[in-house]
Amino acid sequence: MRINKFLAEQGVASRRGADEIIAEGRVTINGRIARAGDDVTPTDHVTLDGKTLSHKVKYEYYLLNKPKGCVCTVNDEKTERPRRTVMELLPAGAGRVFPVGRLDYDTEGLIILTNDGELAYRLTAPQSEIPKTYLVKVNGSISPIQLNRLREGVELERGVVTKKCRINVIETDKNYTKLHVTLTEGKNHEIRRMFEVVGKPVEFLKRIKLGELTLSGLDRGECRRLSQEEVFYLKNL
Repeated sequence: MRINKFLAEQGVASRRGADEIIAEGRVTINGRIARAGDDVTPTDHVTLDGKTLSHKVKYEYYLLNKPKGCVCTVNDEKTERPRRTVMELLPAGAGRVFPVGRLDYDTEGLIILTNDGELAYRLTAPQSEIPKTYLVKVNGSISPIQLNRLREGVELERGVVTKKCRINVIETDKNYTKLHVTLTEGKNHEIRRMFEVVGKPVEFLKRIKLGELTLSGLDRGECRRLSQEEVFYLKNL
């Protein structure tokens, strides 16, 4: 097993995050500093920051209704005043898990937390094209021309064009418009940037579905374990 996959399965970080940890020289295999691409066997002694990692892993899966005002990271070490993280919203007794993907600081909604690195990779890999649905609110009305531009794909910056997406207006009056937007990709700040292109800055943004998995029964800031059926569903998306 590749070292980054091993670390992901330990709940240390996603594979990408594990690559960064390895590059920082914080991981050893049998006393030698690990390198990207190294393999690990069940008999190898692996440490992170001097602490031994077990080869036995118990997977945990959580669904969180993320509120505004917290970040999707294990530790907020890149700011002078660390902000609240999604980890603080986990129930007592939760194991060592990490958020799958990210929602912006000011974005609410559905986020999965797990130590299952393989599932995390599947849910975030671009080639998976897993649909994610968001509730979007903009100021005033939005025209059919603007909607069609968004559905067909807009250029966020030179050479970067969004894929086609589904957009349905669910509520509108002269003061605001609410929409459901379903994407199958995950560019950085994609929805906010999309709507800025057509001159309709986003006032409110919330992820409400991952595939057919919803936030039903969860208030803002609440978290629960996923059922076996839900885990099976996510693994087969």
